[in-house]
Amino acid sequence: MNWFLDLLLGDSVAHAILVLSIVIAIGLTLGRWKVGGVSIGSAWILFAGIAFGHAGLVVDSHTLHFVREFGLVLFVFSIGIQVGPSFLAALRRGGLRVNLLATGTVILGGLCTVGLGFATGLPGATMVGIMSGAVTNTPGLGAAQETYADLTGGSSDASMAAGYAMTYPLAVVGIICSMVLLRIGLRIDVAAHANELRQAEGVAARSARRFALVVENPAVFGKSFAELNALIPYDFVVSRVRHAASQTVELADDETRFERGDQILVTARRKDRESLAAFFGPKVEVPDELWNEGPAPYESRRVILSRAKLNGVSVRQLAFRSLHGVNLTRVHRAGTDLVASAGLRLVLGDRLTLVGSPEDLNRAERLLGNSPRSLDAPNLFVLFVGIVFGVVVGSFPLMVPGIPTPVKLGLAGGPLIVALLLGRYGPRLRLITYSTASANLMLREIGIALFLAGVGLAAGPTFVSTIVQGGYLWVVWGLIITLVPVLAIGFIGLVWLKINYLTMIGVLAGATTDPPALAYAGTLTDSDAPAMGYASVYPLTMFLRVIMAQVLVIALV
Repeated sequence: MNWFLDLLLGDSVAHAILVLSIVIAIGLTLGRWKVGGVSIGSAWILFAGIAFGHAGLVVDSHTLHFVREFGLVLFVFSIGIQVGPSFLAALRRGGLRVNLLATGTVILGGLCTVGLGFATGLPGATMVGIMSGAVTNTPGLGAAQETYADLTGGSSDASMAAGYAMTYPLAVVGIICSMVLLRIGLRIDVAAHANELRQAEGVAARSARRFALVVENPAVFGKSFAELNALIPYDFVVSRVRHAASQTVELADDETRFERGDQILVTARRKDRESLAAFFGPKVEVPDELWNEGPAPYESRRVILSRAKLNGVSVRQLAFRSLHGVNLTRVHRAGTDLVASAGLRLVLGDRLTLVGSPEDLNRAERLLGNSPRSLDAPNLFVLFVGIVFGVVVGSFPLMVPGIPTPVKLGLAGGPLIVALLLGRYGPRLRLITYSTASANLMLREIGIALFLAGVGLAAGPTFVSTIVQGGYLWVVWGLIITLVPVLAIGFIGLVWLKINYLTMIGVLAGATTDPPALAYAGTLTDSDAPAMGYASVYPLTMFLRVIMAQVLVIALV
């Protein structure tokens, strides 16, 4: 039995793996329990870690620090890669107001900290530590400690770290409870909000529509598709033409010329439909079967791009019509149908709608791969290269006037920004950023589980003793700093600005830089809305949290 006691109570690598695995397994089991239909999910891992740490089943501090930070990197990187392709569009649509809300959360938290400091008489360094834990912001604590050391000639204040350690665990739950309180207090129907998102996403998914027009504009007569495409400032594709003179159908290409009365099958964005109708001629209803009456039977087929060497290649470079005898009309990506304009770059995993004869479609299919199974293979190169650049970006010092020490985005902000950029622009660099939804979810869940286990085990040994010795009041002050800004800003966003609840709780998770809260939000819906809200505000929030912690140290110490 000695070997088992050494495994359970020793300090070996096997001991660390065993304890972490037990904590995560117990936490996930408890996460299945619901009270009143509500569960805090994987946040139970945090409390399981605290219990094990208090019982003496500890892990080396350096190991815990690595596990915690690496888990956080995996979590935020998987989010960034997932939402990156649509992040900039979402930021343009509502980025300003959600970032203003996040900024309000930071400022209100700072005001609560200052007010509680004067009311309780606690030292400024202690209050900054309490605030950092209350908003689950480790980089802010580190920046505050550096600033304090600069101001005091290199000395440190242990109460700052103690305040952080006391308030962090319950702050995680407090943020989630705030989301639940908003839901109950405002009588929010999560299913209705999820349906609202699905309808909005459905409109986006139908943004590329197929419709028929009849050519009646004399300015179009005799012109080729290439000539007209250069004149019209819209992305559109003419896949087939039904000639008025012969009543035959042909696949269109750059040299196809349009005559009076020709019927054309167009794919374009919904908002451009009326403009194209004004240019070519009115919309007309043509039975689908008439579009198949060509020299050879035409059909439409959806093919998956699974050949890695074509990742990032533009539609123009593939020259489907001239080289392969088919027309590409739409590209289905991340729930949205895109117009297959010449400049559109294809991404691994895209579903392409092709039109042509069966023989030509078979050749195009072989070119594109059309092998869903091959997409299941993980692409770890982009993951680790992205982490390399993310760590570099997160560690880069940014000098801000009036702040004595440089500001850093940290091991969460840097990888998140790099992942967002890779998700958006990776295909242009011929980088394969595609991963299946299940693979991305697995990476995300492993990351958050390691992070929570690391935080819990680190806080466990001193958690109870600090509470008994009066630290429970610090927990109360921390909860005030946690709850007041989240509830106030959440109320403004939901009631005044009418932001969707699932988007808003993602924004609140990002505004408090709290990955467990995002993990909870993700359990409420299969939409990317919480992750999108989180990613939209996280970079600015991280920067402001670090600045706020340093400003308060300068002002209060």
